[in-house]
Amino acid sequence: MTSLRAATDATTAIPTVLVLNGPNLDRLGKRQPEIYGATTLADVESELRTLAKELGVVVDCRQSNYEGQLIEWVHEAADYGWPVIINPGGLTHTSVALRDALAEIADGAGFHEVHISNIHAREEFRHHSYLSALAAGVIVGCGTDGYSMALRRVSTKL
Repeated sequence: MTSLRAATDATTAIPTVLVLNGPNLDRLGKRQPEIYGATTLADVESELRTLAKELGVVVDCRQSNYEGQLIEWVHEAADYGWPVIINPGGLTHTSVALRDALAEIADGAGFHEVHISNIHAREEFRHHSYLSALAAGVIVGCGTDGYSMALRRVSTKL
């Protein structure tokens, strides 16, 4: 997806929030709807863009099934000073490298971790997140509404 940049006019700069989705989230609405629901990622992104306009921010929504791509986008957010909302999918439980990249964001604009399902009510291996201890907020088990909750929270800090 093409990146949406914050406005460059210093008098009207619009804050940008980077929304990242990790592996398999491109399958929302198709993959395990009994757990993740029928809402697609395109639906989530559309709702976020509408809410962002109301909140006076811009969202830049991206998804990748590749850990390295997510890390590069986190680095970009760090360079621009953007806060991040991230649903890292299965990388939550496995990726020290993604955690290390997000540590730079945690010290700056901050990030919120979102999970559609309640990871603590699922298989034991899903109970641990490498990211949560660094996150400004963690939203789990609220379905796709968790993204909007995170965006509302982030926008109050901008």
